[in-house]
Amino acid sequence: MVQAIEEQVRLTSQWMDQTALDPRVIKAMGTVPRHQFVPEEYRRLAYWNHPLPIGDKQTISQPYIVALMTHLAEPDPEDVVLEVGTGSGYQAAVLAQLAKQVYTIEIIPELGRQATERLRRLGLDNIEVRIGDGYYGWEEHAPFDAIVVTAAPEQIPPRLIEQLKPGGVLVIPVGRDFQQLMQVKKGSGEKIETRRLIPVKFVPLTGEH
Repeated sequence: MVQAIEEQVRLTSQWMDQTALDPRVIKAMGTVPRHQFVPEEYRRLAYWNHPLPIGDKQTISQPYIVALMTHLAEPDPEDVVLEVGTGSGYQAAVLAQLAKQVYTIEIIPELGRQATERLRRLGLDNIEVRIGDGYYGWEEHAPFDAIVVTAAPEQIPPRLIEQLKPGGVLVIPVGRDFQQLMQVKKGSGEKIETRRLIPVKFVPLTGEH
């Protein structure tokens, strides 16, 4: 799986302007057991570089995309990170290898409960799961060093920008039918710098917004 990720990074280097990901991200991808985050009937496919269904019309993202979004979030060991769209908990588990604390929000109650139990079973005690609408972030734990959104809104939610620390990074797919992966950096004085990266396909970010 890791070799497939590294090869796809090379293949997409014309858009990303880089030929390799942070070695810490690659190590995390090799550490987290992806088969624990997919339904049993798909476990034989767990280490293929493809998205897979997890129920409730949701998917676990392609490993390359998980690795890329983690890399773009630029997590450091003392960082507090927010994830919007827990799903099976896989992206949160990868982020938890690299950051001090991960807060993650899932709008589908059953997926949120399953992810909570799964992450607890795997001993990932630096992840806290909340069931709710992630469009408005998690103000109680803001500001965040990084925010990773794993479902696509039609536009960047303003509250997420507000909940970034100065110097913080937001990684998010944006668009309705076809999306663009974006990296948003918040500078000093509330200055925002946005990079449009590769085309992606995510489930919509649902909720009351």
